[in-house]
Amino acid sequence: MIRACRVTGFDRAPQLEALALTAPGPQEVRVRIHASALNFADTLMCKGTYQDTPEPPFTLGLELAGEITALGAGVRDLSIGQRVAVYAGQGGLATAGNFPAERCIPIPDTLGYDTAAALQIAYGTSHMALDYKARLHPGERLVVTGAAGGVGLTAVEIGKRMGAEVIAIARGAEKLAIAKAAGADYLIDAGAADIREQIKTLGGADVVYDAVGEPLYEACFRATNPDGRILLIGFAGGDLPKMKPNHMLVKNITAIGFYWGGYLAFNPAPLKASLAQLFDWAAEGTIKPHISHRLPLERFEEGLELLRSRRATGKVVLEP
Repeated sequence: MIRACRVTGFDRAPQLEALALTAPGPQEVRVRIHASALNFADTLMCKGTYQDTPEPPFTLGLELAGEITALGAGVRDLSIGQRVAVYAGQGGLATAGNFPAERCIPIPDTLGYDTAAALQIAYGTSHMALDYKARLHPGERLVVTGAAGGVGLTAVEIGKRMGAEVIAIARGAEKLAIAKAAGADYLIDAGAADIREQIKTLGGADVVYDAVGEPLYEACFRATNPDGRILLIGFAGGDLPKMKPNHMLVKNITAIGFYWGGYLAFNPAPLKASLAQLFDWAAEGTIKPHISHRLPLERFEEGLELLRSRRATGKVVLEP
């Protein structure tokens, strides 16, 4: 028997339940879960509004890290007792689970379970978006919205590591201080009335990493330099960007939609290569996920509320 955070209907709050866990199927492994990182997508899945929400009932939790305790038939490249991180899509908010072997990434010995769990989606999103999609170059100016949030903070850190000049936009002095500690060169409060003017004064944006949507998108778009790129990462602000194709045409601006998990379905190679690079950087201490809250599994609802209310900075990790 395991304990799992289950969504049984989109009109009902998720509940912690006891479940019987079957043996892993072919090409699956059983993982005893040591850490599971929450994401804003988990809050959307509770309501059925996330793009990859399964039909209820299902267990919440997109990303996890733990120890393999059983192997399904045909699994050859992994072993019992091996430490792995898993982008599961679902099933992470539990004490154990069965997951596809192809989604398991071995964890370096020097990397903790909490770091491995927290690193995958947030750092993976920023690394692939900035490197693989936007082709961010050293010396370019990167603007990051929601810069103290789960993915925004990683964009600040990775953008700086890639040699960019980073402008961080976040709400309040505390969150801006966190972005500054991650490497931001310039700070702009999200509540300011002159965000566009502040960015333009600093030289304008070559790349915008937007995890918020409106109203920040409009200000950042108007401050984007000709030939700039705008990464559409998410809409934590609740409102979709108001696109202006005619202005994009005149300024030769490229808008890039990016969904990290989608690459597992149609092109997993760059995603896996990115994760391997990130695990190496983390093991070296080059990057270090900021975990603002560590909670036991029983307090999952508290963790979800931290994301809904935007009181979390960096990642929230549950430790079964």
